[in-house]
Amino acid sequence: MATRVRLLLVAAAICAAFAGFWLAHQLDRQAPELASGTWLPRARAVADFHLLDATGRPFTRADLTGAPALVFFGFTHCPDVCPTTLLKLARIRHEAALPDLRVLFVSVDPERDTPPVIGMYVHAFDPTFEGLTGDVATIRRVATNFGVAVNRVELPGGDYTMDHSAVVFLLDRQARIAAIFTPPFEVPAFVADLRRAAPYLGRGKGGAT
Repeated sequence: MATRVRLLLVAAAICAAFAGFWLAHQLDRQAPELASGTWLPRARAVADFHLLDATGRPFTRADLTGAPALVFFGFTHCPDVCPTTLLKLARIRHEAALPDLRVLFVSVDPERDTPPVIGMYVHAFDPTFEGLTGDVATIRRVATNFGVAVNRVELPGGDYTMDHSAVVFLLDRQARIAAIFTPPFEVPAFVADLRRAAPYLGRGKGGAT
């Protein structure tokens, strides 16, 4: 009888240990440790929007679902931050080697960044990059939803430039903001973070993670 009780106690202890390990594992899966970015405690949904892609076709929030994406706001006349960031994102995308990872560049200067202009611009960095634009009011709403500050700055001679937040957003496969990356963007650390984050970004088409 005593032997049977001991066996039951051992079995219960093993079950409890396994349950604790499983729970810890599940909790850990919700928050990968990132070296260069911040993983949000809860993924934040992106509000629906209606923009245009580089071919002039409509692009909405639904078009973001199904694959993870890096989203960066900028403009084609940007003298330094935007081209530098896009160069790094091209390297990051290549070195991370995540087959379905998308990179989207959303213009904050739609007056100058028409679909053909933004298409030529992003494709110069990587032919897979996607450029998005739209009217001023829509761009402002999308930027606000992402938490990106945008300000038009008038320059002498009638020209202008755009001040904007230099943030890269990592979206999961449900078009939710899962993590935020801020400058400086160090390519090796960013790549390592993307690989750590990949299993936590939801299931892709056909059930693959």
